[in-house]
Amino acid sequence: MPRPLVATIDLAAMRHNLDVARRHAPTSKAWAVVKANAYGHGLDRGMRAFSSADGLALIEVEGAVRLRDAGWRKPILLLEGFFEPADLPVVDQYQLQVAVHCNEQIDMIERTSFRSPLHVHLKMNSGMNRLGFTPSVFRQAWERLRANRHVGSITLMTHFANADDAGNPGMPLDRQVQRFLDASEGLAGDRSLANSAATLIHPQLAADWIRPGIMLYGGTPGGGSSEAYGLRAVMTLTSEIIGVQCVRPGDSVGYGSRFVADREMTIGIVACGYADGYPRHAPNGTPVIVDGHRTVIAGRVSMDMISVDLTAIPSARVGSKVTLWGDGLPIDEVANAAGTIGYELMCALAPRVRVEDR
Repeated sequence: MPRPLVATIDLAAMRHNLDVARRHAPTSKAWAVVKANAYGHGLDRGMRAFSSADGLALIEVEGAVRLRDAGWRKPILLLEGFFEPADLPVVDQYQLQVAVHCNEQIDMIERTSFRSPLHVHLKMNSGMNRLGFTPSVFRQAWERLRANRHVGSITLMTHFANADDAGNPGMPLDRQVQRFLDASEGLAGDRSLANSAATLIHPQLAADWIRPGIMLYGGTPGGGSSEAYGLRAVMTLTSEIIGVQCVRPGDSVGYGSRFVADREMTIGIVACGYADGYPRHAPNGTPVIVDGHRTVIAGRVSMDMISVDLTAIPSARVGSKVTLWGDGLPIDEVANAAGTIGYELMCALAPRVRVEDR
């Protein structure tokens, strides 16, 4: 028999969350972002659930090829573009759209012949300081691409550092927006600015294309709960109690004796650990649900097991159902307790975890 640990993926919730994005940007086209194996949910599931999207966007060239081979005929965007000249024949063969963020990529395009028009998303570094042309040279990059007979459309793109924290003094959102507007003024092409945070919180920035990512999977980029935005949980990670211990005051639980009982307690052992993708650094007090009742972790997360407090849940026993995140327990709440973000928990799901569709 397999371990009772299962990640259940709700495809209807994925479709619902894409609809939420569209309602926030009703006149925009939507890239559904499916990078990192659709944020750990499975690329094939992303393709099926987001069939109504105007295109799929990801990082991995091999993932884009998989999507084409699986039958996706709408646009596919490589969000980091290509990495070496050998990628460009694949881009051409599979008719992939590419982000261009540096002169070296333009050099490679200029040395390549294409059978089909190459659709480019020219990325501006408006203040994120990761990828992209600075505003002072953005127009020059656009002119180089415009002069290339192989280049079809040029979409003008940037990425916000703090759309979920618009007043952040390190890089205020309005400063990035103004830099983009000033540097792209008069340049032909669609505009693509809004990630999940901008789509949800600043819908006036939707422009021609939106690029929702984390929101499609029921997580939020900050600034509010998934429930407040009308998003539904997609991944629910469940397991069972596989052992029960009764401890006395002064008894410790788990590696490092991090948790010490201050009273008589009932401790349940859950079949899940950091080798399954649960965060090892989750502290005492991280929430879980057992038999429909909220309780907390008590002790250090180990490779294969988590210990939880069952003292106030007299019905709990071996075989009781445990929800680690998902329905009834937002993934962001667990992530916040563990000092991380929901993105990491989704993407860290280990291959040994059984995954089922709902």
